[in-house]
Amino acid sequence: MVIAPRSVAPVTPNDIRLFTLLASVPPGRVVTYGQLADFIGAPRRARWVGQLLRQLPKDSSLPWHRVINAQGKISLPILEGGREQAERLRAEGVLVSVDGRVSLRLYRWMP
Repeated sequence: MVIAPRSVAPVTPNDIRLFTLLASVPPGRVVTYGQLADFIGAPRRARWVGQLLRQLPKDSSLPWHRVINAQGKISLPILEGGREQAERLRAEGVLVSVDGRVSLRLYRWMP
């Protein structure tokens, strides 16, 4: 995963809500960037969610790997975290196709 140099300590109430919600996504489930934005009251801010997650430190305990795009696909390029994301999801029992697709019907988390 490519990590931006800035710290990602939550600085806004939305940051805190996002990180809190992400921490509650259970193993073996996925959520989309847009869902996270909607759930914290920031509709149409899926890109913002992605930008914030990109800045997580490499050793973050947040389950960033459980976040995929609205098409049910891993958005990260293979060499920039996509392979690691697929491996982490598979280790939790999520079926990930060779092209990085996950069945939202089977694995989507709804709080």
